[in-house]
Amino acid sequence: MPYVDGFIVAVPKKNLEAYTRLSKKAGKIWREYGALDYREWVAEDVKVGEVTSFPRAVKLKPGETVVFAWITYKSRAQRDKINAKVMADPRLSEMMDPKSKPPFDGKRMIYGGFESLVKV
Repeated sequence: MPYVDGFIVAVPKKNLEAYTRLSKKAGKIWREYGALDYREWVAEDVKVGEVTSFPRAVKLKPGETVVFAWITYKSRAQRDKINAKVMADPRLSEMMDPKSKPPFDGKRMIYGGFESLVKV
């Protein structure tokens, strides 16, 4: 059964180009290890809600935007195997080293795994 990891993260607009470069590299690593798809989308029509919203969820600050992303796998088991390889890959650890100042605040990233519910 297909499986998806979903993410939302706040990215400073001034860092969007650097974030895009990092994402392209990360996406290639995930695909190299077997992910079926890797997509990232930048907010275009995302409003701050009264109670909940994407901006509220990531504690969006002035000058930032929301990025919504997902990685698709054949199954949860495949996802677990792929993610173990990705997390052990030195190319990713170099990109995510806090000393290298990643172009986003990982502490405000929201992510989780999802199994298929409806396919039309």
